[in-house]
Amino acid sequence: MMLKVLRLEDTGARTSEDIFVGGSHPIPTGRVYGGQVVSQCVVAAAATVDETQHPHSMHGYFLRPGDLDLPITFAVDRIHDGRSFSRRRVQAYQSGTPIFSGIISFQTEDSGLDHQTPMPSVPSPDEIEPSDDMAGSFFLLRSNPIEARRVPIEPDGSGTQATWMRVREPISDDPGLHRAVLAYMSDFSIQEPSLRANGVNWRVPGIKSASLDHAIWWHRFTRVDDWLLYVNESPSTQGGRGMNTGRFYTQDGTLVASTAQEIMLRVPGV
Repeated sequence: MMLKVLRLEDTGARTSEDIFVGGSHPIPTGRVYGGQVVSQCVVAAAATVDETQHPHSMHGYFLRPGDLDLPITFAVDRIHDGRSFSRRRVQAYQSGTPIFSGIISFQTEDSGLDHQTPMPSVPSPDEIEPSDDMAGSFFLLRSNPIEARRVPIEPDGSGTQATWMRVREPISDDPGLHRAVLAYMSDFSIQEPSLRANGVNWRVPGIKSASLDHAIWWHRFTRVDDWLLYVNESPSTQGGRGMNTGRFYTQDGTLVASTAQEIMLRVPGV
């Protein structure tokens, strides 16, 4: 199902923009999953750059909830092409109305300085029993191709958590597909540290949340059908908003991507 929605139709239309069309897969919320739209934007933008260039960053805004029953049109504006970097603006529309807007930057492979923040010490995925007792965004994982194992977490109030994730079935060796799927995975669990930092959870009656923006930086290539540790933290909640960050690590401790997302967060009585 995930790979199907990432196969966009190239309409062949191009005036000032390239036009692609895609669908959505059903999820229990009844709204289009944000990570799906982000990954589809990555696929659409990548189709307009040289194959030697790969995405290294994306910054976007969620503008409106998506309708599962409507197709999504992706309009790609080729705003810059340089020797090393290219940038694409991607707008996702339904019924002519934008639901997501972002800019994705691509770079050719290059050498340079190299360092990273170390991976925290956590149990390996083989040491963690699979569990169906998953709140919040995790309930989506039961009906999609992403497998998740939550690391035993700190007490509420810590504002941190970690989750092992991978695609359940092996996928092709296409590096572009692995980068797009990583973007798909990046929207899972990232909201929850804002709640945990305040000692609340998704089961609070009347709680409301929505993604406002999303950013991802691809640092190093990785396969998404191997286990990845997604470490999430919330540095601040205020004014009905929560800020969250994330880091993806391979099992050997290599930092492969970083993420950030701000959410609207409203808790009754607060």
